[in-house]
Amino acid sequence: MNEKRICAEYLWLDGNEPPQIRSKMKVMEQPGGGTPLASPEWGFDGSSTNQASGADSDCVLKPVRTYQDPIRAGGKGGHRLVLNEVCLSNGNPHPSNTRAALSKVVERHADEGFWFGIEQEYTLFKDGRPLGFPAGGFPEPQGKYYCGVGADKAYGRELVERHLQACLDADVLIAGINGEVMPGQWEFQIGTGDPLRVADDLVVARWLLARLGEDYGISVSFEPKPLKGDWNGAGAHTNFSTAAMRESNAGFDAIIEKLRAHHAEHIGVYGPGIEERLTGKHETCSYREFRAGVSDRGASVRIPWQVERDGRGYMEDRRPCANIDPYVVLERIIRTVSE
Repeated sequence: MNEKRICAEYLWLDGNEPPQIRSKMKVMEQPGGGTPLASPEWGFDGSSTNQASGADSDCVLKPVRTYQDPIRAGGKGGHRLVLNEVCLSNGNPHPSNTRAALSKVVERHADEGFWFGIEQEYTLFKDGRPLGFPAGGFPEPQGKYYCGVGADKAYGRELVERHLQACLDADVLIAGINGEVMPGQWEFQIGTGDPLRVADDLVVARWLLARLGEDYGISVSFEPKPLKGDWNGAGAHTNFSTAAMRESNAGFDAIIEKLRAHHAEHIGVYGPGIEERLTGKHETCSYREFRAGVSDRGASVRIPWQVERDGRGYMEDRRPCANIDPYVVLERIIRTVSE
């Protein structure tokens, strides 16, 4: 027999709020010269991930998407990352399985052609403080760091660039990166694509960033307000469109009114700690109000200037926090816009 052994890193979201990414690795015998071996279902101890009790601890990992592992063996050798939904032992979705709910909504509204893109902000920490913050003090105020270049403006670039390349090698729908307004704060964008692909790729991109950070002793924070004071928070601005929106903005006002009517419901699922970030300052609209506007980064929902000019395109929901569960946010937007 011509076989080789490959490593499959199984990824899933746990039962915490917000959910954290867990992973463990399975070594599999890969037949040579034929169709690649499918990733089998697997299991884990749900009592250690806030997904089960010790008396009935088994949870099931159901593979839903596979990626080339860009880290192990330099991205060669057929090693893979396996993204999973969590199921109960009877095969039904686990209560923490938010992907299953998004999948149902996507199926119901497949003919509407939803596309999404998510702008994931994050903050790099080392020794208990953001990169670029001196011990026992503060750096210069925010301003020069946004898209900045230079050792006194950009902190953690080596990790950020490695993450970008890893996402490209894994065929994650990464669209770009940039430095943000606070030292040690960065952003990557996922999209544009269908809802399930974008949400899946965001989870995998987050895992890759955290995993690569281990090599530098750097941790990644998705906290919406990683540092109190006169600093911007961290969001996950969510851009969306339907096929009709991409043809004409004639229905934009009606969509905005739907978002306004369901504002409280959206705030409730747009990430823990949202009230600390959406204060009405630092390029945010207060979580207590809803406002939409063209080119307005202080609005709840922004219409980009080129969309207004072209008379068609997409909207940016600026309310989601960096620590969102992407499956929940996309499901909520689709239901509000379509139902």
